[in-house]
Amino acid sequence: MSVPAREAAAPHGAHGRPLSRAEKWAAYKKSPYFPATVLVFILAAAAGLFAGSYTYAMANPTPHQIPVAVISGPTPDSGKEFVAGMDKALDASLDVHVFATRSEARNALEEQEIFAIMQATGRGVSLDVASASGAAVAQLLAESAVKVAGQIGEPVAVRDIKPLQRGDPRGLALFYISLAAVIVGFVGAIQLSVHARALIPLERIAFTLAYALLGGFVIAAVVDWLLGAVDLPFVESWLILVFTMFTSGMVFTMFNTLMGRWAMIPTWGVMVLLGNPSSGGAVSWPLLPSLLGHIGRWLPPGASVNAQHSAVYYQGHQRLFPFLVLGAWALVSCTVFWVWRHRHPGGRDRMPQHAATAA
Repeated sequence: MSVPAREAAAPHGAHGRPLSRAEKWAAYKKSPYFPATVLVFILAAAAGLFAGSYTYAMANPTPHQIPVAVISGPTPDSGKEFVAGMDKALDASLDVHVFATRSEARNALEEQEIFAIMQATGRGVSLDVASASGAAVAQLLAESAVKVAGQIGEPVAVRDIKPLQRGDPRGLALFYISLAAVIVGFVGAIQLSVHARALIPLERIAFTLAYALLGGFVIAAVVDWLLGAVDLPFVESWLILVFTMFTSGMVFTMFNTLMGRWAMIPTWGVMVLLGNPSSGGAVSWPLLPSLLGHIGRWLPPGASVNAQHSAVYYQGHQRLFPFLVLGAWALVSCTVFWVWRHRHPGGRDRMPQHAATAA
């Protein structure tokens, strides 16, 4: 081989030298392997957090501040002894509210301010519980009442004055329909970003509302009309599901605007890891860890569950707070999306095709 040929074959210049560490790292970050590697670690962490959050909240529910009513008046010593015994049996977790009459106490129960009514009578003690406010709480109070009554030697009459519907004996149906609305809500927004990427902001909001309207209707129809699990006040429950699904979808859209392809991380954290375990749907908030019990009411899943409980079991006593929570999340999400819409990875050029060609 001639000398010129050998020189031509020899590596030279910038293309011939080995890449530096910085150059290798820059190339790796531009390759598809970088986001794939990051996802491996994110998914592993999400799996552990998912299992941990639900186990922490639901595996071993313990009482924390259970509000109960006690009827005042000429209360026998047995009544005071019974209340003290219940507080001891429940590890000092009773939050006692004193009412002058039963009607006042019953109204507080309808407003979901208390979970039970205790009253001493000439024939012992009566305990009225409300499974609709939380089956686990009602069961815990009933079991503790029987135990305490045996200890003090007084008879106790336990009644469930707000029972759950026959098709939902554990009170989980409302949690499941809210869970479906939350998850399908943000999954729908993800699918719009993937398959309808060219939607402009107003169109994206409109289609989010459209699948929320139809999806909420189908959820309510399947649970009520097809399965007959719960007799829903159909229009009210449907609109709550619509509000929930739309809010969930817009929350993802907001994070997608702010964080791009990593938007699923905060959405999953707020809605699933934190929101659903603390919603009070599977485990009532008095049995949740104290911090979760307070946080859950301010997140969309908890607001949805609370609104559905009132709509189904406490008709005429619906509260405004859950709707304010859903409305605040929806409004903030839509505002952030609209103000920073230029950062959203979707959209399309509005220039006419002939003008674009000429340009």
